Amino acid sequence: QVQLVESGGGLVQAGGSLTLSCAASGSIFRRNTADWYRQAPGKQRELVATLSTNGYTYYVGSVKGRFTISRDNAKNTVYLHMTSLKPEDTAVYYCHAVELGSNYWGKGTLVTVST
Repeated sequence: QVQLVESGGGLVQAGGSLTLSCAASGSIFRRNTADWYRQAPGKQRELVATLSTNGYTYYVGSVKGRFTISRDNAKNTVYLHMTSLKPEDTAVYYCHAVELGSNYWGKGTLVTVST
């Protein structure tokens, strides 16, 4: 029943900003940690950011200070606000959550950062 749908990806110039959204079909992000992952061509999928229900955040070192994860519980949506984008940020970005022993993933949204 749980569905996660990412949106907001696209083409942006280096140094620009972009905000990704992950909308859930239910209130999963009010009860569980939310994650953003990304996968660039030929590379391993990596955890980019985490937001716990108590407000704890984690960012991978390469994006710390540039990306911000947040949520709007009323909208059942998690966001990833990206600034000072670099070509190395080009990847498919996925949102993720776990509930009742099941992993839930969105289908991904492509972010392309041009030089």
